[in-house]
Amino acid sequence: MVLVPTARRVHHSYRDYLSLLELSTVKLEYCDGEIYAMAGGTPAHADLAASAIGLLIGALGKRCRVSSSDLRVRVEATDLSTFPDVTVVCGERKTAAIDANAVINPTLLVEVTSPSTEDYDRGDKLSHYKQLPNLRAVLLISHRRPQVTVIERTATGWSETNARAGEVLSVASLQLSLPVDELYAGIELGA
Repeated sequence: MVLVPTARRVHHSYRDYLSLLELSTVKLEYCDGEIYAMAGGTPAHADLAASAIGLLIGALGKRCRVSSSDLRVRVEATDLSTFPDVTVVCGERKTAAIDANAVINPTLLVEVTSPSTEDYDRGDKLSHYKQLPNLRAVLLISHRRPQVTVIERTATGWSETNARAGEVLSVASLQLSLPVDELYAGIELGA
C-alpha cells in the first residue's frame, strides 16, 4: 500500500495578506485565510469599467463617491477582501478595523464579468457581497453582449433584473437610471 500525502491548506493571517499585497504586482483577494491572485482584464473590460465610472459620476453627482478597482472592499461577515471593478459609497466612508484601506460600507458595487470570473461574480462573490449591511445593489456588466444584471436589495430580500441594449437599467433605491447603450458606446466586446 502506498500512502499519498494530501495537500495541506495553508491558512494566512490578514496581516500576511496585507504584507503580500504591498509586494505584489497584481491585485490579491483574501477569503478566510486563503489568498488568490485576481485575473487581469482585457481592453474591453477596462473600457466597460471606465464607462461605468463616468456614467455613475454623472448620474450620482456629489451625493456619492465613485471609485475605481484600486479601492479594496472588505466583507467582514465572510472574511472576504477584494477589489470590485467599481465601488460607490454614499455618505461617509467607513473602513475595516483591521485594514484602514478597505471600505466596509459600499452602497453599490459593479463587476464587469469575464470568461474566467463570470461564474464566481454571479455566484460565490455575489453571496459575499450580499452580506454587506449598507449594500443596496450590485451591477454585473456582461462581457458577452450589451446587458447589465441589476441585483437590488428590497424590503423582502434581493431582486434581479436584466437591462439589455436599448433599455435603461434602474436602481430604485439610489434613484439611478443608466442607458445600457451609453454604457457600451464605442466598446468592442471581445477586444
